[in-house]
Amino acid sequence: MTTHLDLLHRRAFFQRSGFGVGALALGSLMGGASAATVDPLAAHPARFAPKAKRIIYLHMIGAPSQLDLFDAKPELVKRDGEACPESLLKGRRFAFIGGAMKLAGSKFAFKQHGQSGQTFSELLPHLASVADDITVVRSLHTEEINHAPAQMFLHTGFGRGSRPSLGSWVTYGLGSDNANVPAYVVLLSGPSGGAGTSLWSSGFLPSVYQGVQFRSEGDAVLYLSNPPGHSAKSRRHVLDAVGCLNEIRLADVHDPEIATRISQYEMAYRMQTSVPELMDIAQESPATLKLYGAQPGRASFANNCLLARRLIERDVRVVELYDSDWDHHGSLATALPRKCRDVDQGMAALITDLKQRGLLDETLIVWASEFGRTPLAQGISGDGTATKPGRDHHKDAYTVWLAGGGVKPGLSHGQTDEFGFNVASQGVHVHDLNATVLHLMGLDHERLTFKYQGREFRLTDVHGSVVRELLA
Repeated sequence: MTTHLDLLHRRAFFQRSGFGVGALALGSLMGGASAATVDPLAAHPARFAPKAKRIIYLHMIGAPSQLDLFDAKPELVKRDGEACPESLLKGRRFAFIGGAMKLAGSKFAFKQHGQSGQTFSELLPHLASVADDITVVRSLHTEEINHAPAQMFLHTGFGRGSRPSLGSWVTYGLGSDNANVPAYVVLLSGPSGGAGTSLWSSGFLPSVYQGVQFRSEGDAVLYLSNPPGHSAKSRRHVLDAVGCLNEIRLADVHDPEIATRISQYEMAYRMQTSVPELMDIAQESPATLKLYGAQPGRASFANNCLLARRLIERDVRVVELYDSDWDHHGSLATALPRKCRDVDQGMAALITDLKQRGLLDETLIVWASEFGRTPLAQGISGDGTATKPGRDHHKDAYTVWLAGGGVKPGLSHGQTDEFGFNVASQGVHVHDLNATVLHLMGLDHERLTFKYQGREFRLTDVHGSVVRELLA
C-alpha cells in the first residue's frame, strides 16, 4: 500500500534529481551541471578582451559646479555680474533660477598641473597632484534637469525608476570572482539624498544583481550578525532547513527569485566571516591611513575610498561610492570648499594607492554627477544684488573624469563655449559614457540585453557610441 509519506518521498526524489526532462536539457547545455547548481553570479568571460576587470564609481549627489572645479572660463570671470546675453537664454530652461540673469565667474583660482597640463581649481590640490593619471571629459551632456531623474538617467539610461543600474548590468554580464562577498557593493557618505536605492537597483534583472549597501561604521551589513543566543552552528542548521524548503519550491515553480534567495542566504552565511575582516581598516598601516585621511570607526568618504580599494582587492566587480550634499543653489563660496575638503584627499589617495599596488591598470575609476551647474548666479534679488549666491542645475555641458582601466591618462577631452553654456566640441552624451564604460569592461553595450515584457532592453536604450578617443 502506497502511503502519503511515500508519495512525498517520490516527489522529492524527482524534484532533487534535476527538476525533470527540461532541467536535464539545461544541464547538458551547462556542461552537465543540473539546474539546481547553476549559480547566476558565476564568473563568465567578457565578450572581448577587457581593459578593466573592476569599476569604482564615485558619484557626487547634487552636482558639483564644474565651472568652479574643472572648466576654467576667463571670459566668464571677466564679465562676472553682467547681464547674460539674450542669445544664450533663448529656448533654454532652468530648474529654479529666475529674475535677473547675471553671469557668474568663478571666485576660485585655476592652474595647470602635471606634464599633461590638466586644469584644476585651487579647491582640489590633492587631485591636481595626480593630474597625469586622470582623463577629464569637459563636454558631457544629459537629458534630465532635476536631480532624481538625472541620477537615474545617468545610472540606468532612463529618467524614471524600474530599470537596472550600470552596476547591475555589469554583474549580469560578467558575474562574480568571489563567492564570499557581493559582486556589487555600495558605500554612502553625507546626509541622505538623491534617488536612493533606485540608483543601485537591479530593476527587471534578477535581484541577485542589485547593489548591496555596506556601512562603514557599526555592522557593515544590517542583520548579518547572529541573533543573541544563536551560534554559527545553529544558524547553519536553520539555513539548511530553509534551503531544503526553497529547493522544493524552486522545483515546483521555477522562479529565478527563489534561486536568488538560496544563493544569497548562503552568501550571507559566508559573509559573516569575510566581511568583518574586510571592513576593518584598522588593519591598514599608519602610512596608508594618513594617505587617505581615513579614521577607523568613523563614517566618511575617505574611509569609503580605502574600503573601495580593499573590496576590489577581493575581486568585487563594482564598488560605488555615493557622496551627497553637493546641491549648491546658494552659499557656493563656503559650501563648495567644504565639500571638496571632504573628498579631495580620498580620491587622490585612491588613485595613488591603486597605482602603487599595480591595480590601477585593471581598475576603472569614474567620477561623475547627474548634471552640472549654470554659468549664471542664483540668488539674485529684484534689484540685482546677490546675497550668498549659488548656481542652478545645468544639463547641457558639464565635466566628468576617469582614471585607470584602459583610458588615456592625462587626456583632456571636449570643450565648452567661452561661458560654459554649451558643448563646443567633442560632445559626449551620458549614453556614450555608459557605452564606453561597458566597452572597457569587455562588454558590447548593444549586445548586453535582457528580454522584459516582450522587448530586449539595454543600458543605453537605442543610443550611445563608444568614445574611442578616450581609450588607451
